[in-house]
Amino acid sequence: MIFDYPVPRLERKHGPEGYSAYESYRPWLRDEFVFRCVYCLKREMWGQATAEFELDHFQPQSLVPERALDYLNLVYACRRCNSVKQDQAIADPLILLSSKTVCVMLDGTIVGTSLDSKRLIAQMDLNSPALCRWRVIWMRIVELAKQRDTFLYQQITGFPPDLPNLGVLRPPLNSRPEGLASSWYTMQQKGELPAEY
Repeated sequence: MIFDYPVPRLERKHGPEGYSAYESYRPWLRDEFVFRCVYCLKREMWGQATAEFELDHFQPQSLVPERALDYLNLVYACRRCNSVKQDQAIADPLILLSSKTVCVMLDGTIVGTSLDSKRLIAQMDLNSPALCRWRVIWMRIVELAKQRDTFLYQQITGFPPDLPNLGVLRPPLNSRPEGLASSWYTMQQKGELPAEY
């Protein structure tokens, strides 16, 4: 299903460190979060051409300034979710928004299975009427495209054309260089990129 949250991860696959500006982590975060918002799962391919996604400090800079440049404190988020979150302190969305803790229903609502995931859903207003309607519309668009327009289906369920080549980036440090081998760009170069995700 197009709104299935990912399987929970115990650690991230990339580990760039030492950049002097958090915006430098953008290509790494795009790859890490599979080109979609960690909160609502909006995909890059579903929006306008530019400026739809932001880098969010899930532990806000205003509350934890020492983590402003910490890659593990950054997530990839759409503008809507980042503006809803603002300076709220939240738990790690990689843990709480996973296939084991939340499920998207056919009416577009997200159901949490734990108190913490329910709290995060409420904090991020992920069940607002507008967002639930938006999910239902996209579920229907994807289903119709799958049935009637193969090209459109591939466009809206596939990867963006500008996959970042992380192998040419040179962060000051990289605690997980092995992650480069599983980047989406590397998989594309090896002919192993899935047609959809």
